[in-house]
Amino acid sequence: MSGSGSLRLSQLTIYPIKSARGIPLDRWEVDDFGLRLDRRWMVVDQRGEFISQRSEPRLALVVPSIVNGRLKVEAPGMPPLELRPNPPATVTAEVTVWEGHCQATWLGAGPADWFSRYLGSPVSLVYMDEQTVRPANPVYAPEDTRVSFTDGYPILLISEASLADLNHRLSVPLPMNRFRPNLVISGGEPYQEDHWGEIQIGEIPMRVVKPCARCVITTTDQTTGERGDEPLRTLATYRKGNGGVMFGQNVVHWGRGRLHVGDDLSLNKP
Repeated sequence: MSGSGSLRLSQLTIYPIKSARGIPLDRWEVDDFGLRLDRRWMVVDQRGEFISQRSEPRLALVVPSIVNGRLKVEAPGMPPLELRPNPPATVTAEVTVWEGHCQATWLGAGPADWFSRYLGSPVSLVYMDEQTVRPANPVYAPEDTRVSFTDGYPILLISEASLADLNHRLSVPLPMNRFRPNLVISGGEPYQEDHWGEIQIGEIPMRVVKPCARCVITTTDQTTGERGDEPLRTLATYRKGNGGVMFGQNVVHWGRGRLHVGDDLSLNKP
């Protein structure tokens, strides 16, 4: 493995509730799912189908934080909601993320009422416990790769250089939070992550497995919930592939450990 000292982890973010706002961190643990607590909670409709900013952009205004080991959830016009990690699986239900199904813990009437009042429609909040095994797509990921309620892979990675290149093409530059990555890398060239294979960040070995096809969430202002045309309109002019408009890379990892902002990234030559 060859070193590349100019490449470093510059941002580290978890998104405990799928499609809600992220929590930026200086250091964090990596477990079997990916970043600990990342997308372990999810809002679902009455059929158990996941709900995201694609249909409910107001989820961008749901702000989680970690306070005394619990997840505190806030949103405009709502009282704070507190959730504890690893709740007992008293009531379970089958839930759906895209075409995949898995079991999840229903968190009861309190969280269901909170999110239903906020979104204005009947929904529930569910949690994925440690025993749940939801496999990543084996076409791209190793067969034993498990994921939480992410769209498909444990970790999303983007480089600062890629966003800088995109912003040079836009009339109004956009922040990185439009793309909701877990890991942001400083240094190097735009779209360098497209060509990476085996990498290591700090003590965690990883593999870049699939470009990330972007959706309408990237057009949603993550501080207001308002929606526009960019960046999809511009990305479609130069980043369109067979699977859609691509920006960022999906990543799988091996083992457990800890990541720190400032960790070096090393990689194999493509």
